[in-house]
Amino acid sequence: MAAVAQALENSNVSSIKSLAESQALNSVPSAYAFNINPNDEADPNDPEFAIPIVDMSLLTSGSPAQRAQIVHDLVKICQEWGFFIAINHGVPESLMKAMIDACHGFFSLPDEEKKEFKSGNDVLEMFKYGTSYNLALDKVLLWRDFFKVRTHPEFYSLYKPASFSEVSLEFSQRSREVALEITRAISESLGLEPDYIYNKMNMDHGLQMLAGNYYPPCPEPEHAIGIPHHTDHGLVTLLIQNEMNGLQVEHNGKWLTVNGPKNGFFVNLADQMQILTNGKYKSVMHRATVNNKATRISIAIPHGPSVDTIIAPAAELCERQGQAPKYLAMNYKEYIQLQQSGKNYMKSTFDHIRT
Repeated sequence: MAAVAQALENSNVSSIKSLAESQALNSVPSAYAFNINPNDEADPNDPEFAIPIVDMSLLTSGSPAQRAQIVHDLVKICQEWGFFIAINHGVPESLMKAMIDACHGFFSLPDEEKKEFKSGNDVLEMFKYGTSYNLALDKVLLWRDFFKVRTHPEFYSLYKPASFSEVSLEFSQRSREVALEITRAISESLGLEPDYIYNKMNMDHGLQMLAGNYYPPCPEPEHAIGIPHHTDHGLVTLLIQNEMNGLQVEHNGKWLTVNGPKNGFFVNLADQMQILTNGKYKSVMHRATVNNKATRISIAIPHGPSVDTIIAPAAELCERQGQAPKYLAMNYKEYIQLQQSGKNYMKSTFDHIRT
């Protein structure tokens, strides 16, 4: 077990929430020490860092010309950013708030009750709860508690608090509709049939998760990290948060703090999309920072292929672009396991599958 994990066990800290609420805490414990370089952060007022916004209503109920314009815009967005904010997506703001409230309710449970949901480190488990990331691997502890629940192809839920299951079922279903509409538009932006990605990735049995993150106030936010830089392993991830910012995306070598409408979905492309498009569209690097003012709660909804799908660059795109495949074919479940293995700690999984 990593030394930092042993230190955590020795301190009897079972969650970052309980540590942050300690009256004696006035600095970041050494096991959590992580320095952020402020010179790497982007100026949000610079037009170069104006985050793309996609009006989903123009995809679902706009005129053919309006839909065609959004599909056209997605080419540049997916190539240059791999990230955008989706608005007018049809998921009620009241449901988004209810989902955040349900997550807050879970993290507010006594530690002993939350421990009922602890499990191993297999991402395909029904659900799991923990602190940091993987205590067996972490070299630096992360300033977050989390849960992850598998919601598709089979729906599972936390059974506490009582309202969680009903809210998470509706939220998972409604957010899935948004994600599938996005994949249809991305398929079209590649010059493919709208259902190409859905069918090729076997998304009728695709893996969907509901991941809640709890980042309490930190006395020295510049010396800790919620989640370090990483890309997601699936196709596309949707994310919502409470009123506190903290998500940063990498763009043109700088880290940009994402600030958007409270009823928007933050949308990032993930690794299987980059592989499928043979590198044409990018899986965006991102991270979660912390603050010293108030708790931030974020909810990520990753959408991926079915776990037994073999993902490789699309032959149609390689032929059209006159390119050889840049990535080796790999089973999605094996890719997830590779990404989360010790040898890949804070490294790019792409390094292992480039041809």
